[in-house]
Amino acid sequence: MASYLQIENISKSYGPKILFENIGFNINEGDKIALIAPNGTGKTSLLRILAGKDKSDSGGQIKFLKDIRIAFLEQEYDFNPEKGILDQVMESSKDFTRELDQDHLFKYELKARQLLTGFGLAEMDTPMKNLSGGEIKRVALTQMLATEADFFIMDEPTNHLDIDAIEFLENYLSRARCTLLMVTHDRYFLDHVCNTIIEMDRGSVYTYRGDYQNYLEKREERIDNYNSETDRVKNLLRRELEWMRSTPCARSGKAKYRKDAFYELKDRAEQVCTTKQVDMKDIGGASRLGSKIINCKDLSFYYGDQPYLSHFDYNFQRFERVGIVGKNGVGKSTFINILTDNLNGNGRLTGTIERGESLKIGYYHQSGMSFDEDQTVLETINDTHLLSQFMFSHDMLNNKIGKLSGGERRRLYLLTILVQQPNLLILDEPTNDLDIITLNVLEEYLQNYKGSLIIVSHDRHFLDRLVDHLLVFCGNGVVKDFIGTYSEYREFIRNYENEQKSLQKNAEKSLKEANKKEKSQSAAPVKKKLSYKEKREFEELEADLEKLNAEKEELAVKMNSGDSSFEELQKYGERFAEISEELDVKEMRWLELSEYI
Repeated sequence: MASYLQIENISKSYGPKILFENIGFNINEGDKIALIAPNGTGKTSLLRILAGKDKSDSGGQIKFLKDIRIAFLEQEYDFNPEKGILDQVMESSKDFTRELDQDHLFKYELKARQLLTGFGLAEMDTPMKNLSGGEIKRVALTQMLATEADFFIMDEPTNHLDIDAIEFLENYLSRARCTLLMVTHDRYFLDHVCNTIIEMDRGSVYTYRGDYQNYLEKREERIDNYNSETDRVKNLLRRELEWMRSTPCARSGKAKYRKDAFYELKDRAEQVCTTKQVDMKDIGGASRLGSKIINCKDLSFYYGDQPYLSHFDYNFQRFERVGIVGKNGVGKSTFINILTDNLNGNGRLTGTIERGESLKIGYYHQSGMSFDEDQTVLETINDTHLLSQFMFSHDMLNNKIGKLSGGERRRLYLLTILVQQPNLLILDEPTNDLDIITLNVLEEYLQNYKGSLIIVSHDRHFLDRLVDHLLVFCGNGVVKDFIGTYSEYREFIRNYENEQKSLQKNAEKSLKEANKKEKSQSAAPVKKKLSYKEKREFEELEADLEKLNAEKEELAVKMNSGDSSFEELQKYGERFAEISEELDVKEMRWLELSEYI
């Protein structure tokens, strides 16, 4: 198995803050790697260095296998708001497509069209300025995936995607013959796509083969071993300390190497790892909650003629845990703004909404909090104990907000909400930009939260652990209530879709038989008997039609899979046309003969 990438001794700092120092690892062909680390420790910086967008402070070596093609997905996508979707993909891909001949350029555009369709962007002339954040992310993913690069580097590929788009991307990458390195906080996505996890922890890099559960177990084992070694070092330190405290006369003659070793031991003895880096137990719970939360009666909401909510009735209950799911653009965030009275006068709302007198809402916006960029962390939350528990070390307290990473800002924003002790906590896409370590502990906190909880999220793991039922936004203002977890809901939908396909197939079969019977009966008065040769021909036609239809369906699947090369697509297309013509001829002859059966 070829080594695609070798990294040795690379470092990155911002001012006095060291993100990582002299790290190294290796990536082989076929590796699908998730990079895990707390926010603010340099995950994005590392990806940008590998993609050639930034440089290592210490030089070091980054060696890619010769001639492999690399594609990089950043969190933000630059685009021309006036361009159509497909034109934007082609324009942004000029560096890749510039040297392609006409056949390969056609292949790239065909691949882009297939991916856009798979991502639910079939209207490819739609201007980019009309797209939501999740739709823009799908365009960026299309541009990257259509290159069919050997090595994909991706920074949070599922951020802002709805669950249907995540599952399409998940299925595509799990089947693709590619090598990839990505940062992701989506644990289901990680498990279904990746075969390796690389963790950055305290300036070191650790590699784990296997799934997320294996990573948790091996990480716990590694930390236990590290702490056991720390205990051994402490015992050795005590003996060395006695030696250092011997008489001054003797100390002046001590070997320098032993004194140096003592101070190294002292530093090592002070290092203890913990598996839980965020502690929320002292943040507090929820304020007292009355019997009335939010009652909605006959709510409807329109933007122009477009309904986002239609005659919605629902009374939210004490201690209820509800998840809100649906495709991008169907009105989930609008619904939250209705509940929290944050519509800002846009659109037309009818019906009534009542809120309890004791209700205290903590609303975590998808867009995040608008901070004073010149304010320090400590000025924002004047509680060093809580900040420490929320992974803001002492040397970060005087950092300006403008210097924080996206994940650190999200973590601070979340803390500003939780310290208010709301009794209704509304979280709109809370998992975006939060690292997996923070998410795990946030989930534990929310499981013990003594208030009502409403979560809008595309994170299936997060929903499965925290909600009791779902409000499913189906589009055109329709909202359905599903009792159960998100995984149970998806299983229900799959079973329903399979049942509908089966019913449709049976209906088509019954219609075909009825038509055959009707034709037979109508032709009865002038019924002609088939000759022996015609009977044999009719039997052969039925066998041929079944075989040709099966081959046609198989070709359609291959052409739409996105896995075929240009040459294969040409071959499949030619054969598809041949079969269609042959079917037309044979079906016409079959109908002619069937009149006399």
